[in-house]
Amino acid sequence: MTNNNEAIVIDTPTNEKSSKELIHWIKETLNCKINAIVPTHFHDDCLGGLKVFQENDIPSYAYLKTIKFAQENKFTVPENGFSDSLILKVGDETIIAKFFGEGHTKDNIICYFPYEHVLFGGCLIKARNASKGYLGDSNVKDWSKTVKRIKKEYQDVKVVVPGHGDLGDKKLLDYTIKLFKTQ
Repeated sequence: MTNNNEAIVIDTPTNEKSSKELIHWIKETLNCKINAIVPTHFHDDCLGGLKVFQENDIPSYAYLKTIKFAQENKFTVPENGFSDSLILKVGDETIIAKFFGEGHTKDNIICYFPYEHVLFGGCLIKARNASKGYLGDSNVKDWSKTVKRIKKEYQDVKVVVPGHGDLGDKKLLDYTIKLFKTQ
């Protein structure tokens, strides 16, 4: 997200080459200073290019469990941790990074941009007609409950960005809840 020539990146690309290209594009095309990178969980589609951001002196922020899992898996480790939620400035506005519970992983967080009413759900939120996807690190039992908490907290959301696939609206939250609903 950008505001007043500042940006915060949610999730890195999966590799260093793509991360270099993204940083260059944000700086040169958008003419923005990157204030932070926030991976939404420990998988490589969220922090695979983190080393490049750190080499460019871009601070990284992650949920404490994400840091723990990155260390355990010998991935590049985010520099700054938070235990429940974090508020970061981007231009004149703020974003909220918050853990609501387990789902895709035990460490998945979301980022919410109140001034735009945009929710970046990472891989916790599924695109319309998406399958359940990779479940190796998931908590399928709690997934729907976690998304219900998000839906209740951010009732004013207008745009929802899933981890993969096309963006949508609140219906993506409902789709994800239904997809993982257990009786």
